[in-house]
Amino acid sequence: MLVTPTDIPGLLLIIPDLFRDPRGLFLETYHAGRYAEAGIPGPFVQDNSSLSMRDTLRGLHFQEPHAQGKLVMVTEGAVYDVVVDIRRGSPSFGRWYGVELSEENRHQLYVPPGCAHGFCVISHRAAFLYKCTDYYAPTTEQGLIWNDPALAITWPVASPILSAKDQGYKTLAEMESVLPCY
Repeated sequence: MLVTPTDIPGLLLIIPDLFRDPRGLFLETYHAGRYAEAGIPGPFVQDNSSLSMRDTLRGLHFQEPHAQGKLVMVTEGAVYDVVVDIRRGSPSFGRWYGVELSEENRHQLYVPPGCAHGFCVISHRAAFLYKCTDYYAPTTEQGLIWNDPALAITWPVASPILSAKDQGYKTLAEMESVLPCY
């Protein structure tokens, strides 16, 4: 496996070793020892899965308190995955990172606690899997509006399908008082 740091501290792109043969494909999606050696902390306490249709945009979500580190990957289809550093005092505060995650490339991202996360489906449908370092805490769930002009994220869709909750989120500037510290 190849682990590459990004320009957001703690955000890691993981390219697992793929073993293909005429029968199909095998890969190790998680190994506590190897991932810890690569700088991906655990433990992971909850696994989540979602299935979404083309142009669905989920996010940008975070929890504060009870921030979650997330190990994310796509098992079917493809998404454009986005992480925003919302940790006050971080050298990359307010910057975002985007990458395609797909069933074809099998890349993963480790999203550190204190970052907002979201994705947009760019295939017919996509199955998304993520491991979390803290439990889902609905009373602390928050988010940023997907099209915050200050962030200027280049999403691959102009009019995404959004949940009512995701439509109601505020901008980074409006959320500053509740954001985590670096």
